[in-house]
Amino acid sequence: MKKIKEAYKNSRKDVLTVYLLLRFLVILVFIRQLILHNYWNAFLCVLVLVQFLIPYFVSKKFKIDLPNTFEIIILLFIFSSEILGEIQNFYGTFKHFDTALHTLNGFLCTAVGFALIDLFNNNSEKINLSPIYLTIVAFCFSMTIGVLWEFLEYSIDKVMLSDMQKDKLVTTVSSVWLNPEGKNKAIVINDINKTVIYSSSGETVIEGGYLDLGLNDTMKDLIVNFVGAVVFSIFGYLYVVNRDKYKIAEKFMLKKSK
Repeated sequence: MKKIKEAYKNSRKDVLTVYLLLRFLVILVFIRQLILHNYWNAFLCVLVLVQFLIPYFVSKKFKIDLPNTFEIIILLFIFSSEILGEIQNFYGTFKHFDTALHTLNGFLCTAVGFALIDLFNNNSEKINLSPIYLTIVAFCFSMTIGVLWEFLEYSIDKVMLSDMQKDKLVTTVSSVWLNPEGKNKAIVINDINKTVIYSSSGETVIEGGYLDLGLNDTMKDLIVNFVGAVVFSIFGYLYVVNRDKYKIAEKFMLKKSK
């Protein structure tokens, strides 16, 4: 209730509307997952509700104002990633859904890094960082977050035997492990149309190729994260050089609370 009152007081009704709508949808999904006994998904719903509050607490703790557009995009990103992507399986249903989110993640993380450094730079009398330095730091911040996220996905897959690093079918394999002489020369197998896996529980046939265990998905995620980071780095650099002309980046810049 305190958050709601402050939101109205600060003329942030657009953010509040999105927040309440998404929270209502998450609660509905949470109840449904409990009915279906999907307790892991129910836990994800609780985690999403906590993540929704992070922008608010960051704003209050560090006394900074988050632009409305920026905060709404963050809320939608969290909802799309966990509720739509993981629980509703948009990752499997829509081919490029995961790619779009990772591209947006690169964009948003660069915006956060850029805004934090720019805020620090503008409110310090002893430090005056150049625009190109700000850009490089923001870019590296985004790529670091992207790599750490892949570390998290890999760790969860190993510990909980999940598949956050989505497997892909490939039709070509190149590996030195297949070299019968043990030499450091890759043996290439092309046009793979079927893979047969033998285990103690029986035989599993994979039609259409060989199952790549997450490598292609991980590298694709990092590449599109790179693309998103580069795009905002350009916008951020132009904004710092000429703040009056490139106001589109201003929608993602943090400001000191009064």
